[in-house]
Amino acid sequence: MTDTIVLIDEAGVEHEFEVEAFLDVDEQRYAILVPQSEEFADEAVIMRFGRDEDGEEVLFDIEDDEEWEKVADAYDAFLETEYDD
Repeated sequence: MTDTIVLIDEAGVEHEFEVEAFLDVDEQRYAILVPQSEEFADEAVIMRFGRDEDGEEVLFDIEDDEEWEKVADAYDAFLETEYDD
């Protein structure tokens, strides 16, 4: 069974994603999400786990280019090992 997650954008619209992988990079945890919408099915979204002001675990956008590149590289390595098997 594939895990799915629903995220709500700034306009309040719900978007469903398939959880493709969880990655740990530089002591941070990330989720690789694939949109379930046909329109964006070939694009993966990378989000960082963190805690909000109430201490609840939430997902955050990655705004730092260097951080995003590190996680994207880790995701590429993950894909290579997944498809080599």
